[in-house]
Order: sequence, then C-alpha cells, then structure tokens
Amino acid sequence: MTSLANRHCTAPSKTDQPLDRNQIETWMGELDDAWTADQNGERISRDFTFKNFYETVAFVNALAWIANREDHHPDLEVSYKHCVVHFSTHAIGGLSENDFICAAKADALL
Repeated sequence: MTSLANRHCTAPSKTDQPLDRNQIETWMGELDDAWTADQNGERISRDFTFKNFYETVAFVNALAWIANREDHHPDLEVSYKHCVVHFSTHAIGGLSENDFICAAKADALL
C-alpha cells in the first residue's frame, strides 16, 4: 500500500458514506498514535506542540498550503505553542479516506 502521505484526496461524491468504526480503526493504525477519533466517528484530532509561536505559525502555513492543494481543509485551533488539528469530511457527515491522507501529510511536516 502506498504511504498515506504520498496519496492525494479525491472529491467526495453524493453517494459516499462515512467510514464505519472498523474502517476508522484500520486507518488510525496508519497514523501517529497522537491522533484520536471522536466517539461518533465523525472527526479525528491531534494537538501539535511547538517550541514557540513562530514554529506554530510556520506549521499552520504549511498545513494551509497542503489543505489548499488537496482541497480538503481542517478545522484549526491555534495558540502560542499549540495547534489542534481536526479533520472531518463535512460533505458526507463523517470521516473519509481524505481525512487520513491529510492527517498523514500533517504528520509528515514534523
């Protein structure tokens, strides 16, 4: 299997369904252990920690570039030394493969 970080997102179709719990657990195994899935299986999240605000903003800018390129955008909570990243595929009301691809790309930035 190609590494998730080397894959690209695809636009969800109107018939796509969110991943089920077993699929989510399988994909979670491909990510850093710091990622968590919420109880409803609707989003995955990770708190990235940095040395200072400059590194935090550099990460956010790099992640924004990736999100724009992949056309799959996270929800971000940015503070001085932290950036909490949440991925979900709003168009299908849950998680898709795209969320795991982008999470792997976020991990690769470190």
